[in-house]
Amino acid sequence: MTTYLYEKDLRQMKYNILISTRHDLMVREIADRLGVGPNQVRLAMIRRFDMSLLENLPSRYEQGQKMADAGSRVAKELGCELFSRFIPFVEEERMQALCSEVRDMIDTGLPEEEAITTGKRRIREAILQ
Repeated sequence: MTTYLYEKDLRQMKYNILISTRHDLMVREIADRLGVGPNQVRLAMIRRFDMSLLENLPSRYEQGQKMADAGSRVAKELGCELFSRFIPFVEEERMQALCSEVRDMIDTGLPEEEAITTGKRRIREAILQ
């Protein structure tokens, strides 16, 4: 009987992609930004992303760093577009809601750094769930 590649478990192949030099650097930068370990980021990527997306992640990450959230310092700190459009950890609608909550916190008088810290924690939870 013939077995097809798409029927196989691709976790090991995905992991091999993510430990390559360029991918590993990206994973570690994202992990530092989120305040978690690199293996947690790798696991989230393996669960969510297909092989073709994984292959292109470093380029998408570099472009996201340059182009994402250009209009707002708060959005850039949170990674609103970076983690929804360029590296699609969180659906765009959910990410917009999370970023709007942070802007609302700031508008109601919460110090900006405290609101950003709360927003980063919520985004981290959304990514790792």
